[in-house]
This record gives sequence, C-alpha cells and structure tokens, in this order.
Amino acid sequence: MANRLLSTLAFFLLAGEVLAAGPIAPDAELDVALVIAVDVSSSMEGEEQGLQREGFVEAFRSSLVHEAIANGLHGRIAVTYVEWSGVKDQRVLVPWTIIDSPEKATSFANHLAYQPIRQAGMTSISGIIDHSRKLFEQLGGVPIRRVVDVSGDGPNNDGRRVTYARDEAVADGIVINGLPIMFRRVSGSTELQDLDLYFKECVIGGTGSFVLPLHDPEQFAMVIRTKIMREIAGVDNAVPRIIPAQTGMPSMNCVTGEKRKQEDLLSQERKP
Repeated sequence: MANRLLSTLAFFLLAGEVLAAGPIAPDAELDVALVIAVDVSSSMEGEEQGLQREGFVEAFRSSLVHEAIANGLHGRIAVTYVEWSGVKDQRVLVPWTIIDSPEKATSFANHLAYQPIRQAGMTSISGIIDHSRKLFEQLGGVPIRRVVDVSGDGPNNDGRRVTYARDEAVADGIVINGLPIMFRRVSGSTELQDLDLYFKECVIGGTGSFVLPLHDPEQFAMVIRTKIMREIAGVDNAVPRIIPAQTGMPSMNCVTGEKRKQEDLLSQERKP
C-alpha cells in the first residue's frame, strides 16, 4: 500500500512538471512540433507494448536526443504522445510539451513512464492522422516543421482509407514518418509480411518523410532513438535500414487491411 501511494504521488508530481509550463505561447519559435502516435491495437502484444514504451522513454532520456534538440535553430521543440487504435480511439498520454533542455526532456520521459499500458481494438492509421491534424490546430507556437511519427504493427482496417488521410495531411504541409513493427510474434508470423512497403507506399508522406522498420525487439530503443533524432534535428544513423519516401505508382495494395477485415467477417458468418 505504501509503495502504491508513493508511486501515485510521484506520478502527480511528474504530471505537474509537464503541465506547469501552461499553454504554449502563440509566438513561440519551434524547430519541430512532433506527434508521437503509438499503436495499442489488439494485435500489439503486452511485451511488445512494454518495449515500445520503454523505447520512447529511453529516447527522451538520451543525451544524444538532448544534443539533437539543442543543435536545432531555436533549440526548442514541442512534443505530444498519443496512443491510438480504432477510428474513434485516440488518447493523449502526454499533452503538448515544450522541450528546450535536458531537464524538460527527462521530465517528459518520466511522465510517460508512469502512464499505464493498455490494449485496445482495431487499427485506424487514418484515424490517428486525422486526429494529429486537430492536435496541430490546438498547438500554440510557430513550428518550422510539423511531423507525425506513426508506429504500428499492421495495416489500416478501420475508418476511411489511409491514403485519403495521408494526402490531406501532406497537402497541409505535415510530414508523416513510419515505424513499422515487423518482428515475429509467439504465433510465428507478423501482421503483414510487407508492412514496411505498406508504410512506404500508403502511410508516409511529405518532404523528407521516411520509414524505419523494426525487425528485432532488442533494437526497439536504438531504432526509436535514431528515428526521434532524425525527426527533431535531421540527425541520421546508418545502422538501421531507412527507406525514404519515393514518388511513383504504388506497388502495395493500400486497402489490404480493410480487405482482410472483410474476409474475416465473412469467414465468421459462415461458421455453423
């Protein structure tokens, strides 16, 4: 009981640190406004979710990320952390937060670390892209770039087509990057074998957008740190395989998730 009370007290103290700064000033100059959009759909296993969360926490505690922020034109970014699943299921775990020092980056990480991990239902990448556009509208400050960092382990299967949401966001000047999670589960297979290609052709977009696939759960922290560094300050790392966005006709069926969902529903209806 005492440990639980101490943990609860620590959580509220950390929440106070994040919220104490209040709303972001409309004239605040920002190098980037970053929406970290994290998949918590039913296909995400518990251990997988834990590694994903730890990866983002470690990234914002990393001195390399702190240096990347400091080396920006203004040395100041705004970040929010959002979990998503179905078309109407998006939850902000950490609201828009200015990070302009190692202390504020660590405070952001600590606040995130104390949030409970949940598992939800469907996978609506289009839903989180649309929601992210609304979050940018609520943001004070003037970012040089607006970026949505989408991580997930499966294709869109709920809500409108992901390409519609992507194209509208890109038309607004938003950059969408992808972190497809592709390592094998206990069941022996990934959600989609060509998920990296799906993200490249159907999800990401905007100037400089890229896909950074994750094939090994032990590399979660390194890959996330690399991705965050690239997004906030253009810092690259040649170790993970980075797939830049390319123009041209897509070779991936961008409604593969919706078709699979329909096939599953028909299969269930045919069962006696």
